[in-house]
Amino acid sequence: MDQTLVHRVTLESEAATGELASSIAALASPGDIIALAGDLGSGKTVFARAFIRSLGGDGEVPSPTFTLVQIYDLPDFTIYHFDLYRIEAAEEVLELGVDDAFADCVSLIEWPDKMGAYLPITRLDLTLLQGEAENSRVAELQGYGSWQERLEELN
Repeated sequence: MDQTLVHRVTLESEAATGELASSIAALASPGDIIALAGDLGSGKTVFARAFIRSLGGDGEVPSPTFTLVQIYDLPDFTIYHFDLYRIEAAEEVLELGVDDAFADCVSLIEWPDKMGAYLPITRLDLTLLQGEAENSRVAELQGYGSWQERLEELN
């Protein structure tokens, strides 16, 4: 994979995480894959909820930790929200409908490392790290394919 620029954004609060999610959601289009990495409690699900709500998901947005995937049919496109924390083998993702999701939906994938070679190369990687303050985070964003250019729009 080519080297791409890593964008770092300091998020001082959960609200700031939501604002970043809304900004990225505005750049998203069908076929996009957003890989959400970070430790437990780092804010991956907070980001995903804000992303989904900003695009019209006004109902409940539960974490898919136990269901592994939640599907949201929104006005502009469908979002698949995957939480792969509990899968044990990369092949298990094929049973979750990733082929359909990757074809013409937006995919938010928590714990993307669990996908192994099934994770497409063209994607946005977003890693949430603990910030200096207790409730702050640092988001590291790295885009591949068209996401390289779209990330420039966030600056």
